[in-house]
Amino acid sequence: QMQLAESGGGLVSAGVSLKLSCAASGGSVSSYGMSWFREVRGKEREFVGGVSWRAVPSFYQGSILGRFTPSKDVVKNILYLDIDSLEPEDTATYYCAATLRPYVDYDIKDRDSFGSWGLGTQVIVSS
Repeated sequence: QMQLAESGGGLVSAGVSLKLSCAASGGSVSSYGMSWFREVRGKEREFVGGVSWRAVPSFYQGSILGRFTPSKDVVKNILYLDIDSLEPEDTATYYCAATLRPYVDYDIKDRDSFGSWGLGTQVIVSS
C-alpha cells in the first residue's frame, strides 16, 4: 500500500506559479495511476490533474485547463503538480492520491478509484 505526503503549499500572490510535490513510499509512482484533487470548505473534492500508470496525463476540463500540469518523477518517486498563474479561486487544500491497485486502468478522475491519500497541503492565493 502506498503512503503519500504532499508539500509545497503556502500563501502566495495571484499570478505566480507553484509546484506541489507528493512523495510516495511503499510503491512506485510509475506503477499506479495517481491524481491531484483539491477541496474547499463546503465543496466536494475536485479533480485537477493526474497521470495514469501508463504515463498518460489527464487534465481538468474547465477554466484551469492549461494551468494545471501533473507529472511523475520516477527516479525520485514523486508526483508533481505545476500550477501556473494562480488565481484566488485556486485557494484550497490539495491532495494527492494513488489508485487501489497497480497496473489497472482506473478512471483517475474518479475519487472512487483511489485507495491511498495524502493529508493535503494548503494553498492560499491572495489577490
